[in-house]
Amino acid sequence: MITGKNFIGNKLSANGTDTHKTFNPKLNVENSCNFYAATINEVDEAVQLASQAFKEYRKISGKKRAEFLNAIADEILALGDDLVQTYMSESGLPEGRAMGERGRTIFQLQSFANLVENENWKQNTIDEAIPDRQPMPKDDLRKTSIPLGPVVVFAASNFPLAFSTAGGDTASALASGCPVIVKSHSMHSGTGELVASAIIKAAEKTGMPNGVFSNITGSGKIVGAALVRHPKVKAVGFTGSISGGRALFDIAAKRPEPIPVFAEMGSINPVIITENSIAKKSAEIASTYAGSITMGTGQFCTNPGLILTIDNENTNGFIKDLAEKATAIAPQCMLHPNIKRDFINNGASVSSQSGVNVVAVIEDEVEANFAPTQISTVSGTDFLINPKMHQEVFGPFSLVVRCKDEDELVEIIEGLEGQLTGTILAEKEDYANLSEIVDALQNRVGRIIFNGVPTGVEVCDSMTHGGPYPASSDSRFTAVGTGSIKRWVRPFSFQAFPKELLPQSLK
Repeated sequence: MITGKNFIGNKLSANGTDTHKTFNPKLNVENSCNFYAATINEVDEAVQLASQAFKEYRKISGKKRAEFLNAIADEILALGDDLVQTYMSESGLPEGRAMGERGRTIFQLQSFANLVENENWKQNTIDEAIPDRQPMPKDDLRKTSIPLGPVVVFAASNFPLAFSTAGGDTASALASGCPVIVKSHSMHSGTGELVASAIIKAAEKTGMPNGVFSNITGSGKIVGAALVRHPKVKAVGFTGSISGGRALFDIAAKRPEPIPVFAEMGSINPVIITENSIAKKSAEIASTYAGSITMGTGQFCTNPGLILTIDNENTNGFIKDLAEKATAIAPQCMLHPNIKRDFINNGASVSSQSGVNVVAVIEDEVEANFAPTQISTVSGTDFLINPKMHQEVFGPFSLVVRCKDEDELVEIIEGLEGQLTGTILAEKEDYANLSEIVDALQNRVGRIIFNGVPTGVEVCDSMTHGGPYPASSDSRFTAVGTGSIKRWVRPFSFQAFPKELLPQSLK
């Protein structure tokens, strides 16, 4: 049952008076439950509990933490249809998406459980002493990874499960030995509370310390800022807008003890299509990318918002085909009226720039929170001189840039801000001439896709979901895959320690 209250450790709490309701974008009505914003005292209580729990939780074996993560997965599944229906009522997303995202959430939890069952992920190293080394003896040195401390995770708007309460940030932080305080997203607070209840049940069943997990609500910026400023919080995970991520980063940097903010933010995910690909596969590419641009109403951080081509006799036909196929796909519901508003405003901002031509947009009246897909185009010359065209339009929108030659295309890539992904669509006869494009993309993105689409992020050891700023706040780390656990630990060395005092894995 959804109560609208905060989980302060294993206790439900609602001491404040500020409330908000979630919104059903498909029905265009508010949902009924009131959610109570946490007070500053409740924020402090949650962090103090997490700090106390850390003293015990950091020493719990990987095997026991794995049991905890697997139990969370089981408890989420046990929520059954209540979770699915709440997810749908707060997001406007269909049942199939809810089921798929729940499955991904379960898989992430189980993947981290498998990872931490042994110590291999810590990459422990041992350099034994050489007491008779000349001219100076060498001490015994042993290095491992230790958890940072309490982590605050900000739930994402566009993935109510997989990037939210029990999503990748939470799963990886708990796996590493860090307690987690989730700042629930105000758009899906009910979904968040249900998942939080599953985590609390799993913690109690597996004997985890009270405070290993808390779930905090609040629709404004006050609660989130208070969490990041709290001196006992040691790291932050965030998925969302550039402005939101940067604001948290700045707060954390101004603390007396600055802490890392691992923020995954904006990206327009450039797609490069060679002349040979357009000549040979124009219709196929247009169909594939019409689907990618509109997938999930374009509300993926890897949505292909920028397509770069060389302007020739085939380019106009491709652009026209892409526009017709993309706008022929039925409009879909966006997550919230505010997201619809921003999509319309940002799309209009890009399309109103000098030289931009709107090739196609769904002009028929759509339902209140449904998105009219739009494809626009501009010359490479105009794009280069106007950075306002580089902004992310979160939704089913893509800008096709017609470059005069490969030199201009490479110059555009090199002038982009950091991105999560870059994609190359090419034929075998292009391979010998791709090195400059590949080099330019490598310096701008975290992952290059070849002859595919950027939408869809596999959860595995080799995935990098991050990139140069502002795609993420630290391009050395990934937000998806088992490697994301590295965000929540730091290297630590024991020098000349008696073996009896060393952790078992370093003996």
